[in-house]
Amino acid sequence: MASAHYKRVLLKLSGEALAGEQGHGIDVDVLSHVAKEVKAIHEQGVQIGIVIGGGNIFRGVAASAKGMDRASSDYMGMLATCINALALQDAFEHVKIQTRVQSAIDMAEIAEPYIRRRAIRHLEKNRVVIFGAGTGNPYFTTDTAAALRAMEINAEVILKATKVDGIYDKDPMQHADAVKFDELSYIEVLKQGLKVMDSTAISLCMDNKLPIITFNLKNEGNVAKVVNGEKIGTLVK
Repeated sequence: MASAHYKRVLLKLSGEALAGEQGHGIDVDVLSHVAKEVKAIHEQGVQIGIVIGGGNIFRGVAASAKGMDRASSDYMGMLATCINALALQDAFEHVKIQTRVQSAIDMAEIAEPYIRRRAIRHLEKNRVVIFGAGTGNPYFTTDTAAALRAMEINAEVILKATKVDGIYDKDPMQHADAVKFDELSYIEVLKQGLKVMDSTAISLCMDNKLPIITFNLKNEGNVAKVVNGEKIGTLVK
């Protein structure tokens, strides 16, 4: 088995990724695929934190655009991320990965409160830690939560798992002539308005020199390839 290039990572998953082809809700087959991908790097001794979005269940920004109070809609989105976190926990435990869910909003019956030192201790004990409820604050996305948690747990890299195989100059789903980037700087991402993560998250990563690798989650073995240092997807540094 190859030696892992990274020892501690933060995996960022969108809620939409869990919906699979059905477009909403949770696809059990996708959960199973994610669990297998995570298990492969877990068995290499990689310490794994995960931040999950909630867009497959509820999108606070979309609801706000239609007139709902932004803070209320964002809190609803945070609750959606916790539903996804529990689904991931169940899938991981089915493949014998010890997992803890930590929530930025207090909900003691289903998740631990987010405590930085406790999260790091779980990682040191080779438990996967899933961070739910974003940052716990409205107006901040789960992209920003991923950047924040990655820095708090001293992750070496953010692995941004998406539906495409990297960052393009325009949407490759809609434009056949879209050009893929192998490597970008934070400033280039911000200047070109590339939809990698939101600008707050990119700025946080830039200030703290935290690299981001964007890659396709659907391709089997991609998470292990990235962790083992293979050149796939797009590197932002």
